[in-house]
Amino acid sequence: MLIDLLFSVEGNRLASDHNYFLYSAIVKALPICHDMQGLAINTITGIPDKQGEIRLGHLSKLLIRTPIDYVQQLSLLLGQKLRVGKYYIALKNASICQLKPANKLCSRIVIIKNCINERSVLNGVNKELESLNVNGVPVISDRKTLLLKKPTRTYTIVGYSVILSELSDSDSITIQQHGIGGKRRIGCGVFVQC
Repeated sequence: MLIDLLFSVEGNRLASDHNYFLYSAIVKALPICHDMQGLAINTITGIPDKQGEIRLGHLSKLLIRTPIDYVQQLSLLLGQKLRVGKYYIALKNASICQLKPANKLCSRIVIIKNCINERSVLNGVNKELESLNVNGVPVISDRKTLLLKKPTRTYTIVGYSVILSELSDSDSITIQQHGIGGKRRIGCGVFVQC
């Protein structure tokens, strides 16, 4: 069973594109996260400044979608100070939430292998919905990029924001459990209520 583990985030700012740095910081603080199966780490919420950063506030949250078996280990992140890129954050006040059905779900960024434009992403999303036996209406919107760093190189991957609507209760839970596309450890294909 998957649940959402929510941490309040204390800090001032983060880069808008902080996903890879966040994952790296979490793994550095808790190395076992690297081997946890089914883990999805969503983008931290904040107010965009339109200059490549977000401002953090009292509503800023880190959502980790995880099998319930990992909650005790992940709770060790509570109180940790993490370096996310050039910024520092602290994780506070953890709470557990069950996945709840919703008619409409959103993902900030969906990345599907070999899909590089809106049309190919829409086709890829529809194929994944079909393979999951999920009925929903996908809308592809903003083009997004993510910076990835490997030991030998740094590169950018392209994805798109996706909204799924007209979901049944069971289909919305299926999407939240499985996601769409790849790279969920860095916040891609993680669907939450809009």
